[in-house]
Amino acid sequence: MIYVLIRYALLTQLGLLVWLNLLPRAVRADVRLPAILSDHMVLQQKSTVTLWGWCEPAEKITVRVGWDTTVYRTTGKNTATWQLKLETPAVQGAYQITISGRNTVVLNDVLLGEVWLCGGQSNMEWGARHGIQQAIEAAPKASNDRIRFFYVPKTTAETPQEDTRARWVVCTPETMKQFSAIGYFFGEKLQYTLHSAVGLINANWGGTPAEVWTPASLIQEDSVLRSAAGRQKDNMDYWPVQPGLAYNAMIHPLRQYAMAGVLWYQGESNVSSPGAYERLFTTLIKAWRGAWQTNLPVYYVQIAPYSGYESPLAGTLLREAQAHCSRIPKTGMVVIDDLVDNVSDIHPQNKKDVAIRLARYALSDTYGQPNLAFRSPVYASHVVENDQIRLFFDQAEEGLVLAADRACGFTIAGADQVFYSARVRLEGNTIRVSSPQVRQPVAVRYGFSDTTRSAVFSRQGLPLAMFRTDAWPVP
Repeated sequence: MIYVLIRYALLTQLGLLVWLNLLPRAVRADVRLPAILSDHMVLQQKSTVTLWGWCEPAEKITVRVGWDTTVYRTTGKNTATWQLKLETPAVQGAYQITISGRNTVVLNDVLLGEVWLCGGQSNMEWGARHGIQQAIEAAPKASNDRIRFFYVPKTTAETPQEDTRARWVVCTPETMKQFSAIGYFFGEKLQYTLHSAVGLINANWGGTPAEVWTPASLIQEDSVLRSAAGRQKDNMDYWPVQPGLAYNAMIHPLRQYAMAGVLWYQGESNVSSPGAYERLFTTLIKAWRGAWQTNLPVYYVQIAPYSGYESPLAGTLLREAQAHCSRIPKTGMVVIDDLVDNVSDIHPQNKKDVAIRLARYALSDTYGQPNLAFRSPVYASHVVENDQIRLFFDQAEEGLVLAADRACGFTIAGADQVFYSARVRLEGNTIRVSSPQVRQPVAVRYGFSDTTRSAVFSRQGLPLAMFRTDAWPVP
């Protein structure tokens, strides 16, 4: 009996020692990183970038990077988090980052280059796997080690999240097929022109209204935005409509990751409240810039002509609101009315030319590349000359041209606000508009319908943005 008790005590003590030996490994907080800090990532070059993660409080953290010999040091906070900022040069090559605390994490194949976030709904999301023919044709030759993708999965959250479940991958024919066609073609153009690595973050969701990508508190505290959000149909099977849900889970976790700018293609799901869209998109941009604590460039695509909206002129008024958003500093709108072959398809198939226009905007406006035409002509002012109206334009210094194969898209009205199809005559960079049915003209509209495609272009081939000279109420 005594032998049994002694043996039991020894086994118990041995088990206790084994358990105690395992305990520190089980409960200690190893240095951990968010998903966006991973192998194959692209860090924004010539910038202050942040590395961050989780650790034990007061844990000593050291960071070594492959492009210089500095040893960076920081200490874990009492929130069990750590953060370190460092400056990045513009250098070629693949590097290693080693992060050490109680454990060591090594990131391999890290590039320094240009990082862009591709946001919006389905026209930004769609690529080869959605049947975009241009992407399907480009995929076999899409191997490019200097382009990297980070695809944020579709996720929602009621509160802001600190991490997402994704990883950086190298651009190959297979990974390219899963990515945004616009994002890929944009990145390809930048990489070829700038000769630097390009990192593309895919954070988009087909069908989503802009409210989903905006912090909910900003929607709720604004009566106009709150009312517009209430008109969203909350019975969609494939996307959320509640404010903030995608922002919390898909944008907020990325806010410490330095970027060059944002691409945005969205708006079709906000045609129910076009009058609120300028305010909504402005709020979204300010919120994202606040989250990144920098004045990020935002280049966005004006939605395309489409015949299937429930309310006449709904798409037109949304496009008009988007045009007004270009008044926000460091934003730019790409007009694509001419790139649509089928106005009954809400998903125009030509994504490559859309991406090239976005890339030219970024190359000129962000990177200072000279001699690139990137801004579409826009209406500036007008004067009434007897029975005609003469229109003046910005971004049309070299003159305008009229497409011979399309209706001109101009209408003219007198004080009765009844619009008639107009005759046009181009004179350099001005246009005269008239109609025999309007002897005393007051207002002109151009492209002011849901299905009109551009007929007027700059001499560099960029379409004139739709506009109207009046502010009359539209039913």
